[in-house]
Amino acid sequence: MTLTQNTGNSKHTERTEHGVARTSIRTVRRFTRADRASRSRGGQRFLLIGLVLASAYSLFPVWWLIVAATKNRTGLYQSNGLWFSGMHLWDNLRQLFTYEDGIFLRWTANSFLYAGVGSLGGTLIALAAGYGLARFDFPGRKVVFACVVGSFLIPIALLTLPLYLMFSAIGLVDTVWAMLIPCLINPFSVYLAKVYTEATVPFELLEAARLDGAGELRIFFSVVLRMMTTGGATVFLLAFVNTWNAFFLPLTVLRGEENWTLNLGLYNWTGKRLESGVDLTSLVLTGALLSIAPMAVMMVAMRRYWRTGVTLGALK
Repeated sequence: MTLTQNTGNSKHTERTEHGVARTSIRTVRRFTRADRASRSRGGQRFLLIGLVLASAYSLFPVWWLIVAATKNRTGLYQSNGLWFSGMHLWDNLRQLFTYEDGIFLRWTANSFLYAGVGSLGGTLIALAAGYGLARFDFPGRKVVFACVVGSFLIPIALLTLPLYLMFSAIGLVDTVWAMLIPCLINPFSVYLAKVYTEATVPFELLEAARLDGAGELRIFFSVVLRMMTTGGATVFLLAFVNTWNAFFLPLTVLRGEENWTLNLGLYNWTGKRLESGVDLTSLVLTGALLSIAPMAVMMVAMRRYWRTGVTLGALK
């Protein structure tokens, strides 16, 4: 379809102060459908180029990490950083799993424990709190909600030192609970649960369940949780990623290597080059590549919940 533009003439009659009519011709420009379609295609091309550039910017570090994990120490420092120079991935994996009696596997198990159990418990608490704020009327509800909103605006780094002092006073430093307890409380998850409850759980359904004789706990576990599957999956996924990537909190409250997270252990390996002269860069990069695999698996495994949420929003 070619770009066309129509130009028409319109007559305009005016009268002067002496009563003499004067006619002027004014040019009127009209845009056809071809003009609108061309401008629409131009906007789509611009949007497509922007999305391609954003995707390339996001995937570039992942590509570099994949390439670097396949190299040995010599290839890592003497070859092109964006292309392969020999396949040494399996050698790196074997060294990674056997170094220091397989301490990498212990760190991985710790990360799964902290992220999995902490996020699951935190999701249940957040859904219950969000449901209570959304569907129960009690004195001070607005004040409580304002405190929730204000709490997740505080950076976690500012809370790390008070948490350390509190755990140190009660003897929980360098224990599993020092990581699990902070993961159970997430104000932002409570906010998301409240918003999702208001959108998906109607008052009429709750009143019908109460008229049938169901208690509040049964209503929450049998009715509300089933309706909030998509919201719960979203809260769990965000909490899992946040806990899995946590660094400053475990650095502060965990001392022994047996309780370290994966990120903290890999960070410790990067400092061994300065302390003992042992270069573990290849192992660190291979471990970093493996550390992103659980989050990718979580995204793929929970994709149906994301699709359900998108469909629900479209129907509403």
